[in-house]
Amino acid sequence: MTSTIDTTGAKPSGEPDSRRGSSLLRAQVFLRGTDFTLIVIALVGFVVLASTTGGNLLTGGTLKAVFQYLAVPILVGLAQMSVLAVGQMNLSVGVLTGFTAMAAAWLMVRAGLPAPVAVIAAVLLGGAVGLANGLLVVLTRINGFIVTLATMTVIDGLRYGVNGTGTFQNYSSGLVSLGQGSILGVPNVFILAIAVAGAVAVFFRRAVLGRQLLASGGNPFAARLSGISNDRAIVVAHTLSGLLAGVAGIVVVALSGSVNASIGDDLLLPSFAAPIIGGVALTGGVVAVLGTCLAAFIVRLVDVAQAQYSIDRSWVDLIVGAVVLGAVLITQVRTGREGRRK
Repeated sequence: MTSTIDTTGAKPSGEPDSRRGSSLLRAQVFLRGTDFTLIVIALVGFVVLASTTGGNLLTGGTLKAVFQYLAVPILVGLAQMSVLAVGQMNLSVGVLTGFTAMAAAWLMVRAGLPAPVAVIAAVLLGGAVGLANGLLVVLTRINGFIVTLATMTVIDGLRYGVNGTGTFQNYSSGLVSLGQGSILGVPNVFILAIAVAGAVAVFFRRAVLGRQLLASGGNPFAARLSGISNDRAIVVAHTLSGLLAGVAGIVVVALSGSVNASIGDDLLLPSFAAPIIGGVALTGGVVAVLGTCLAAFIVRLVDVAQAQYSIDRSWVDLIVGAVVLGAVLITQVRTGREGRRK
């Protein structure tokens, strides 16, 4: 790049100035964005909670538990985010997480399969159910909300069909030790969740298929004119959602040491709360991996506060639901303003 000389004697403008300007612009955008707001809320919430509990939150066992049980909300949030990226919804994320957990435990306890084989099979099972969801949406042309509502009911029945109301336990001690272990004080399952989040971010940011999903969700008509198959995007998004739900199911198995058919009943709201609060648009075309992780952490802080202060669980659900509704309304207002400016 050649520099431009200012005849008034000022400093020449060139690539370094352009880079500084670009960096400054990115910094300004970040400071005004959802991610920065969520970082501030998360830090303030953590400090307030730590100080009002007499430092109990900062003890090793409590802090480890906070991040251990943050892994599943992150993963189910990413699973929901994947279908929101193409303007779809997946109401079966929670029960699918429980179903894959039950399937993994059944394969180890009843079928006698080694833990690695059971883990892979359960994750693939989640992907297969996600694939079925996507194909049903494409073939029937029925909105994913309705399709996954139906499959949610079917999967819910299958969960109880695996072992009734009984509990699977005494499966692979190695898997449980790995799930409950940590590296330098950081829980293994939390490291896994962050690694998966990083892979999902790379997929949507760098992979051609990931960019096509966003293009399809943002403007299906323009995507079709560009040669992108909207049907394939929907199928891929649902399959990815199922795979992530399968990973979440494995984390549940590794963390708890025992699973039953009730696993996953309380995961539907968190699966929507994390991506929506994190800045993902319901209309598609947008993902926010960092925002989803931060929002999951904030929701987890609310759960910790509920336990620390003995708050009625219904109030926690009310608060989270209200925040999700507020996030949706703010997104709608912001979208309307941007549309009017354009």
